[in-house]
Amino acid sequence: MSGGQQPERRTRQISDPQTMRALAHPVRLALLDLIRREGDITATRAAEALGESPGNMSWHLQTLAKYGFVEESGEGKGRSRPWRLLSDSNRFTASDNDPVASTAGIALARQVLDRSVEGQHQWLAASHAYPADWRDSAFLSDSLAYVTPEEMRQLSEDIVEIFRRYDDRDARGERPADALPVRMTAFGHPLPLTPSGN
Repeated sequence: MSGGQQPERRTRQISDPQTMRALAHPVRLALLDLIRREGDITATRAAEALGESPGNMSWHLQTLAKYGFVEESGEGKGRSRPWRLLSDSNRFTASDNDPVASTAGIALARQVLDRSVEGQHQWLAASHAYPADWRDSAFLSDSLAYVTPEEMRQLSEDIVEIFRRYDDRDARGERPADALPVRMTAFGHPLPLTPSGN
């Protein structure tokens, strides 16, 4: 792709266990987040932002490229080559009939969850330094409901749709001046039944 030409953004559906294993690494997840926030980025800039060496960043970027998460933008040379995302978001599905894919999916989910929980811990530790309107609008919600698998699937789709309203604000030039990056995480799962069956 020639320099300056932007790739078509899309949601990528991933079920390949090797691709999931490649992403199940804290540095690679941090790199994808960094590129989402900063746009095209070089290994050197990524190293400065994440406290890693440029060589390590270059290797992780090449690994992400190998599995289709990023590509070179076609500008620069060596570690000054910028890299860009190939998709807006990734959806991972692992078949229960494939134990290798299932194991890879669980490993990736654990990394994503660990990253989200650590982010919440960081917010709680630093929230006092934010203005009151940010402290008041931040939320952590935990609830219990009885739903069917179909209702839970619909709930998941509804939540993803709400999150996606804000995905491409920068691309559309619609980011409000007082906006900050916000981590939005949601998960839902069945609970073990109580002895009475509830």
